[in-house]
Amino acid sequence: MNLYVINFKGQTTVEELMNPEKGSPGAGEDMEAAESFIQQAMEIILQEAVKKATNVKEKVCEWRSPEQLKELLDLELKDTGESESKILQCCRDTIRYSVKTGHPRFFNQLFAGMEPHSMVASFITEAIKTSLYTYEMAPVFTLIEDALLKTMMKLIGWEEGGDGLFNPGGSMSNMYAVNLARYRYCPDFKEIGIYASPRLVILTSQEGHYSLAKAAALLGFGTKNVYVGAVPFFVNATAGTTVLGAFDPIDEIADICEKHNLWLHVDACWGGGALVSKKHRHLLKGIQRVNSVAWNLHKMLMATLQCSAFLVRDKSCLLQRCHCAGASYLFQQDKFYDVSYDTGDKSVQCSRKPDAFKFWLVWKAVGTRELEYRVDRALALARYLAQEIKKREGFRLVIEPEFANVCFWYIPPSLRNLPESLELWKKLHTVAPAVKERMMKSGSMMIGYQKHGDKPNFFRMVVISPQVSRQDLDFVLDEIHSLGKDL
Repeated sequence: MNLYVINFKGQTTVEELMNPEKGSPGAGEDMEAAESFIQQAMEIILQEAVKKATNVKEKVCEWRSPEQLKELLDLELKDTGESESKILQCCRDTIRYSVKTGHPRFFNQLFAGMEPHSMVASFITEAIKTSLYTYEMAPVFTLIEDALLKTMMKLIGWEEGGDGLFNPGGSMSNMYAVNLARYRYCPDFKEIGIYASPRLVILTSQEGHYSLAKAAALLGFGTKNVYVGAVPFFVNATAGTTVLGAFDPIDEIADICEKHNLWLHVDACWGGGALVSKKHRHLLKGIQRVNSVAWNLHKMLMATLQCSAFLVRDKSCLLQRCHCAGASYLFQQDKFYDVSYDTGDKSVQCSRKPDAFKFWLVWKAVGTRELEYRVDRALALARYLAQEIKKREGFRLVIEPEFANVCFWYIPPSLRNLPESLELWKKLHTVAPAVKERMMKSGSMMIGYQKHGDKPNFFRMVVISPQVSRQDLDFVLDEIHSLGKDL
C-alpha cells in the first residue's frame, strides 16, 4: 500500500519524500505554485468580492434554495485533490452565491458596507496565522490590542483605565460580564461551583439581547432566573437594542446599582459607535459609571467580522483571577520578558485571533474625525428615511428612530381603506414576509423584518455604510411598493 501526501502539484508518495532526488517537486517549486494560486485567488476576490459586490448595479444576492444550491456547488470532499482551475472556480462560485453584505443596498443586519483597511487587516491576520495568548507568539498584535482597548476606555470615560480583551462576538462579551460579576459576588464559585452561592438572578429588560438568556443557561443560572428571582447580582443595560435601536437610561440605572452594590454591564454592541460622535454620545450618558461594556466594532464602525471588545473598569486583575488556569506550557512566570503582556489567561479561550488589528488599522488610516463623520452621516440618513416614510402613502413608522434602526410597515393599496382592527393587523402580518421573498429572489436589495410584541411584522432598515446614498434609500421605498403593491 502506498501512502500519499498532497501538495500543490498533486500526489507525492512517502517513498518519494524520503528520496527527493527521484523527482519529487522541491520546496521552491511548491512555494511558486502556492504564490501563483494566491495571486489568482486574490484577483478573483478583488474583482468579484470587492469590485462587483459593492457595485450598486449588481445584485445583492443570487438567491437559490438549498436544494438548488447543492446542485450548483460541488460539495463532495474526495480522497485526492482537485485541479487548481477547479479550486479557483469553487472560489468564484462561493462568492457568486453568497450575500454581498458590502452592497449599498444591503440593510439586513447590524453590520454592512466594505471597509478596505479592515479587509486588508483581515488578510494580514490570516496570513500571519498566529494566536494572541502570549507576547512571544504575537508581539505586535498584543501591543495593538492593548493600545486600542486603552483608547476605547478613554472614550467610555474611564480616565484611570481598566482591563479588557477582544473575543469572538458580543454574545461572548455579555457572557464574560455575567461570569465576572458572579466571580466578584462569590469568588468560591470558580472552584466549588453552584453549591457556593445562593440562587442568583440577572436583571435585564425585555428588549435585552437574547445572549443574556443563553449566558444564564450556559453558566448554570437557568433562563428563568434572567428576569425574576431571589438575589440580583447583575444588571444589564442595553445601548442600542437589536430591533428598535433603543437606549436604556444608564445614569438612572447606575444610581440603583451603586446603591445596592450590583454589577452594571452595558451591552453597547450596537450603540457603542455613538461614543465617537460628539453629537450622539449623549445616548450613552452615564456609561463611565458602569462596571463593564460590550462593544462590537464590526457593527456601526464597520470593522470586518468579528471585532468585539469586552471592557472592564476593574484594575485589580479580576478578569485574570476569574478565568486563569495557569497552563504551565504557555504562561511560565520566569520568561525573559514582562509576562504581564501574556494576556491569554484572561480569556476562556486558548487560541484567540488578533481581531483588534482589524479596527486599529481603520482608526490609524482614517482618524477619529472620519469615524465621527461616518456615525453622524449614518444617523442623518436614518432620519432622512424616517421623514420620507412619513411623506409616502402606504408607509407608516413603527416608532421614531433613536439610532440607525428605522422600523416601518408597508401597507399595500388593498389594505389602506380597512379600519384599524385585528383583521387589518392579521393581513398586514403577511405583507413583509411576502415582500422579503420577492426582494431576495430578485436580488435587488436585502432588508430584515420581524414582529415585535403584539405588533404585526414590519421592516427594520439599518443604515450604516458610507457607500449608502439618499438615492439608495429612495430606491428601497420605491422597490418595496413595486414588489408589494399587488398584495
